[in-house]
Amino acid sequence: MIQKIKQNRSLAEYLFPPSADQGAYRAERVDRFARFEKLTSLLDDSFTIPGTSIRVGWDSIIGIVPGLGDMISTVLSGYLIYQAKQLGASNWVLARMVGNTGLDFLLGSIPVAGDIFDVFFKSNRRNSRLLKKHLDRRNAS
Repeated sequence: MIQKIKQNRSLAEYLFPPSADQGAYRAERVDRFARFEKLTSLLDDSFTIPGTSIRVGWDSIIGIVPGLGDMISTVLSGYLIYQAKQLGASNWVLARMVGNTGLDFLLGSIPVAGDIFDVFFKSNRRNSRLLKKHLDRRNAS
């Protein structure tokens, strides 16, 4: 039996099959990315404005509350950035995500004009596209 093990794979691979660990790790990443996408949709694309094709999310609705609303939205976006880090985003991608979130916070804090800006500038959706693009490129190589 030992000869057969040596011919096919190492003892470590025999004792600790990589597919079992990788499968659990992959399932965790898939779940984490699904939560990331769900929160992104909730924040940026939850509702359609009646009579238009414009979609808004809780980020735009919460942002109506002066000061506090933008803070809460930024904290939720920060959580998404943390999740992106856990999913393996590079420092460059994370920096761009922080830039998108910062711009959303700064311009979204302006009364009235910031609320309109929040409807059209969907920082979480942009961050989601950045993460997907990065992960696709990384997995392709």
